[in-house]
Amino acid sequence: MLQDIADGIQKGLNGKSFDGSLKFDCGEAGVIVLADNQATTQDQEADCTIRISQDNLTKLLTGKLNPMTGVAMGKLKISGNMGVAMKLGQLLG
Repeated sequence: MLQDIADGIQKGLNGKSFDGSLKFDCGEAGVIVLADNQATTQDQEADCTIRISQDNLTKLLTGKLNPMTGVAMGKLKISGNMGVAMKLGQLLG
């Protein structure tokens, strides 16, 4: 399932540039790492980590979960470089 999400993110990255690295940590379900304009399910160090459930990650990527609301409600936790997390919003928008 996470591989399907990673593939969707990869399609969205085509033609766009994303500086830095970002990890979506979905706990037991695994991780998705965005680095070097690639989306992978291979775990690695990242500039910024977003801890989020797989269900909420899907909602975030489809626009059904606002990132700021998600943070305020505790549905996602951001650690590391906040600037990288902010770039994600521009990428998804």
